[in-house]
Amino acid sequence: MIVCHRYRFIFVTTRKTCGTPIEIALSAFCADDDVITGIARANGASGAQLGFGALRRNDSIALAQYRPFDWLRLMVRGERARLDKHVPAGAIRALVGETIWNGYFKFCVERDPWEKAVALYDQRTRALNPRPSIAEFLAQARPESLSNFPIYTIDGALAVDRVIRFEHLDAELDAVGHLLNLPTPLTLPDTDRAASAGHYSARIGPAERALVDAACVREIEMFGYGFREVAPEDR
Repeated sequence: MIVCHRYRFIFVTTRKTCGTPIEIALSAFCADDDVITGIARANGASGAQLGFGALRRNDSIALAQYRPFDWLRLMVRGERARLDKHVPAGAIRALVGETIWNGYFKFCVERDPWEKAVALYDQRTRALNPRPSIAEFLAQARPESLSNFPIYTIDGALAVDRVIRFEHLDAELDAVGHLLNLPTPLTLPDTDRAASAGHYSARIGPAERALVDAACVREIEMFGYGFREVAPEDR
């Protein structure tokens, strides 16, 4: 999540939508009083190693909001609790206040839910041995890890001004940059943006599809996503 006061925007970070590279690119336009959460590492390299400086900024949670675990970590490790990378819209609104929330341009990225599910599986099971099947992984996954809908909505209603489609990421980010009057183009760093191996229709059967359909029914309806079958020779 990023709150940039100079250019009056709020970026709501969703899962498996190239969030870290976008945050790194947006951080170049942020000042000392802006809020940047969660950019600790990017594919094994810190933001500083990627040449973007110290990225986390003003993301400590107020002591009045500490949970028992937060106090324990502070006393044992001396570490302050920090805002989560994927702060939902309602929590961001409470954090920044109604004036900023209503006056700033708010945007996020959404992705084809079946493609996103496969990408999540690839990321979380890559190092496991034995590696579970996609069906096993999806059956055990929490619905909130598969769906971004609760992150960019409040009480079931869309809470951001623009939802960028992952399928047109570069073009839509460029449009947002012009809308915000950013002084230079929004250029994503050279991090891993590779698609999952093979088209998802070759990896997701009826059972797996049903699990994703159930978890992501709201974004499927809102954005008109449809499961795409690809011919074997094109997979």
